Amino acid sequence: MADWTKQAEALNRLVRPLTFPIAAKLVKSVDEFPEKTRRPFKDMGFKTNPCVAMTMARKYGWTVAMTAEDNACPIAAYTYGWSEPELGTKKALMDFMIVMKYSANENAARATMEGVEQVKLGKGKYAGVVFSPLERTKIEPDLVMIFCNPAQLMRLVHGATQETGVAVESMFSGRGGTCTEGVLQTFKTGQPKVVLPGNGDRVWAMVQDAEMVFTIPANWLDSVIRGLEATHQTGIRYPIPVDVRHAPTFPGQLKDPASRAAK
Repeated sequence: MADWTKQAEALNRLVRPLTFPIAAKLVKSVDEFPEKTRRPFKDMGFKTNPCVAMTMARKYGWTVAMTAEDNACPIAAYTYGWSEPELGTKKALMDFMIVMKYSANENAARATMEGVEQVKLGKGKYAGVVFSPLERTKIEPDLVMIFCNPAQLMRLVHGATQETGVAVESMFSGRGGTCTEGVLQTFKTGQPKVVLPGNGDRVWAMVQDAEMVFTIPANWLDSVIRGLEATHQTGIRYPIPVDVRHAPTFPGQLKDPASRAAK
């Protein structure tokens, strides 16, 4: 296993995220869940969404696994290949997008679902997904997720593009953010991605207004860290080293108030 603790320490030093970077792994059998993994339904008595499991991992430091049995999210049920019946779930999601005005009509809803199909997992191919804090991960991750602010995100993109020069390309719909456009888009493409958390991430998983996500395939992580280190050495850093080494400019009424008062 790679030294994930060392890599987490590098990310924390160079990017300074407020919560734990997350290791994420898709598994074909629940037998692959590490010992002492927490499951929402089995261990906590309620079903929830993959985005909530991520919050538990990044804020509590827990290793949390999700399966169809633990899942409450219909979008994740469909995109992770857990839904039954699959065609019925797809139609229900299209109807939902129209009713909620996400899609103006059936054609728009169908186009949205065609985008989803690009990253969707095959039905029954994966039994579950595991999220674990990277610095003490119990899994060999497929990808790493970093919740961050836009300036930290900029630095991560610097790191991801430093050795290749190739821009990061992502898809954004404002729905199925971290679970689908985050985990699955990265898993299916094998490329780092900028992720816009969706409405569900914010309502149920408490993702904050200023938070974005950057996802990195595990086999890219060394390259991203090297890119961060190289640019850090030239002064491109977080926190941003703002230019404040000069005298401030005040409005006229604040210039030399003592002499003005003496007149």
